[in-house]
Amino acid sequence: MNLILFGPPAAGKGTQAKRLVSEKGMVQLSTGDMLRAAISSGSELGKRVEGIMQRGELVSDEIVIALIEERLPEAEKAGGAIFDGFPRTLAQAQALDAMLASRGAKIDLVIRLKVDDQALMERIATRYAETGRPDDNPESFKVRLGAYNEQTAPLLPYYQGQNKLVEVDGMETIEAVAQAIDRAMGASAS
Repeated sequence: MNLILFGPPAAGKGTQAKRLVSEKGMVQLSTGDMLRAAISSGSELGKRVEGIMQRGELVSDEIVIALIEERLPEAEKAGGAIFDGFPRTLAQAQALDAMLASRGAKIDLVIRLKVDDQALMERIATRYAETGRPDDNPESFKVRLGAYNEQTAPLLPYYQGQNKLVEVDGMETIEAVAQAIDRAMGASAS
C-alpha cells in the first residue's frame, strides 16, 4: 500500500509515519528527513537546500522528486511507502502518479490530518525549544505554514477527485489519530 500523509508542518505526520514503519514494516519517504540528511552530509545538494529551508521556502520539485525516486525501490521491497511531506504541489502529485504508474503502482490512500493553525504555532514553539531544529524556528515556521496553505492545500481536490482522500482530526491524541488512520487503511485495503 502506498499512502500519503497530508497536512501542514507539525501536524503529526512524522509521528504517525514512524508508527506505521514500526508496526506495518512500511518505508517512510520523508522529504524533510531526506533534505536534513543531505544538509548534514555536507553534500553539494545539502549546501544548496540549506539556505532554502532556513528561509522556510519550498525546495524545487526537481530536487524533491529525484530524492523520492531514489528511494522507491526500497519502499517496493517493503510492500509500500508512506509519503510524508510529499507531494506539496500539483506538479509533484502528477509526477508521483506518473513515477508510480511507470512501476505498476499507485497511491492507494491519502490521509489528511486536519489541525488548527494556532495550535500548530504552539506545538512548533515547544518543539523548537526542545530540539532547536533550524527549520522549526517560529518565524520560518510561519512562512512554511503560509506556503503549505497557499501551495499544498489545493491538492485536496486533486485527491478527492480520485476518491483517495480521508480526513482525520489531527488535534486528537496520538493514539486516537493512529486508530483513525488504521481504520482508513483497513477500509482502503478491502
